[in-house]
Amino acid sequence: MNDGGKGEALRRYGPLGRVLVIIPTYNEAGNIRKIVARVRAAVPDASVLVADDNSPDGTGKLADELAATDDRVHVLHREGKEGLGAAYLAGFAWGMERDYGVLVEMDADGSHQPEELPRLLTALKGADLVIGSRWVPGGRVVNWPKRREYLSRGASTYSRVLLGLDVRDVTAGFRAFRADTLRGLGLSKVTSQGYCFQVDLTRRAVGLGYHVVEVPITFVERELGDSKMNRDIAVEALWRIASWGVTGRAGRFRGRSAP
Repeated sequence: MNDGGKGEALRRYGPLGRVLVIIPTYNEAGNIRKIVARVRAAVPDASVLVADDNSPDGTGKLADELAATDDRVHVLHREGKEGLGAAYLAGFAWGMERDYGVLVEMDADGSHQPEELPRLLTALKGADLVIGSRWVPGGRVVNWPKRREYLSRGASTYSRVLLGLDVRDVTAGFRAFRADTLRGLGLSKVTSQGYCFQVDLTRRAVGLGYHVVEVPITFVERELGDSKMNRDIAVEALWRIASWGVTGRAGRFRGRSAP
């Protein structure tokens, strides 16, 4: 377990409260039933929110069918494809309005294994944010070509170096937040998307002194559907991270924290 933040180890944490697992979807009809079933089996007391971006393949309708038979499954229908960051922000808002104490980010494609979620929640009892990490000891990836692994490792290293973060898997998307942590991050100012969104939340959490912990996970390449990663997402991440790095260094030089 890696402590990547600045939180005090002796801080006392309150109970976690109710857990909401947020699963953004766009054209995940082949995956949604299985992933929701696995989450419900792994953490029976948790609720699931499917945040669907009006998927043309009917993912939202399938999610509605699941919700109709399970009162712990909910669906947030969004007007169109607005990106991962926007979907999570909408899911966070939905959950916090309903007093959930923990908000979890999880992919719909099975790459984040629900069976590992209890480990993240256990770690969150003594943290503000827990990241399921591929790049700490014990973490690994399955069925990834070496090119993709090098790209992911390189993106995390690029982010860590430019932003001065002691977090190994900065771009990871399997995360558990305390609701109070999210309230403190200034989410109204977050406009980033893609894996850049994950970097943005990480830098905010570390910069504000929240206690960030990484736990090892096994990341499994999706079997069905297509990855949402594209050139625009990668380009956005490169320039945003570089901009944050420059702004942060300038702020430290002037003796104040960057926004």
